[in-house]
Amino acid sequence: MSDRPLKMVTCPGCDTKTFIPGDLPPLASEPCKKCGHAIMMPLVLRQFELRSKIASGGMGTVYRAWDTTLERLVAVKLMKKELLDEPKMLESFYLEARACAKLNHTNIVHIYTFDEWEGERYLVMELADQGSLDARIDKLHSLPELQVLDIGIKIASALDMALKYDLLHCDIKPGNILFNADHEPKLVDFGLARKTDEEAEGAEFTRGTPYYVAPEKIKREPETFLSDMYSLGATLYHAITGHVPFDAPTVEEVVIAQVQERLTPPNLVLPEISSATSDALSRALAKNPGERFLSYDEFIMALEAARSLLLRQQSQSGDPSQQPKRMTSWWRRQ
Repeated sequence: MSDRPLKMVTCPGCDTKTFIPGDLPPLASEPCKKCGHAIMMPLVLRQFELRSKIASGGMGTVYRAWDTTLERLVAVKLMKKELLDEPKMLESFYLEARACAKLNHTNIVHIYTFDEWEGERYLVMELADQGSLDARIDKLHSLPELQVLDIGIKIASALDMALKYDLLHCDIKPGNILFNADHEPKLVDFGLARKTDEEAEGAEFTRGTPYYVAPEKIKREPETFLSDMYSLGATLYHAITGHVPFDAPTVEEVVIAQVQERLTPPNLVLPEISSATSDALSRALAKNPGERFLSYDEFIMALEAARSLLLRQQSQSGDPSQQPKRMTSWWRRQ
């Protein structure tokens, strides 16, 4: 019989209480004996107990954690230690915390605190652990039109709120739209955000995902909120058609296509997409920023009009496949 100390934890995969070796270092893991899911040795940062990994990114790893003081689940983004000595990356981490903290919107992930504890820098935020829009596209290939419109309306409203604080997100893509337990979309990752009057870095667009980058950003022309609008349009286009607006074998060819190739309207990719939705997304994806919507309000109005028209058409045709009741049940199944 082993003399190793044991610690009782709950497996995040099967929700079964089990034992792991108590001498495992914090954040190390071993497979659950019942389901094989990785069980992590918790790391405690002040009152936050990090229990399982949600996702990893360029700047850090996000963990599901328990706030022992307020007794609630939260997300903790732990900055990579190798970045702590890089002032530029550290400032980007601070920027994300400050940018999100001042934005009070249902569809922007809420920031609770930013702190340092025993050499670890971390950001505590609202938990949104029901997957990303990117993961849902991978799983379903394309999402129902009503759901894409709902997501678009809510994220456009979130971007409008950021704009009221003179902030551009600068990295809108399916991977930065997460869902919480109520399946409400949440805009995350303001690490590349900047003030509307700040100039972009010379190679900034290469840090983003080229499939969703606005042409003016690629051409190093001045950016405005219309660049974020384009990226949101590209994100919704991908979600509703199952295809990115422009694709090519190499990043360089994708970038050229964003600037030079003509957009295929969504309803020519999938004929069942309504013309109102197709027209709204096509306008948001205009090459010339001046040909896009003049404001997020105008973009939202177009999406809402497309949604209302679609609901009316489905009601008249007796097609219940995408009615709100069905849509709600779909969210719950995921």
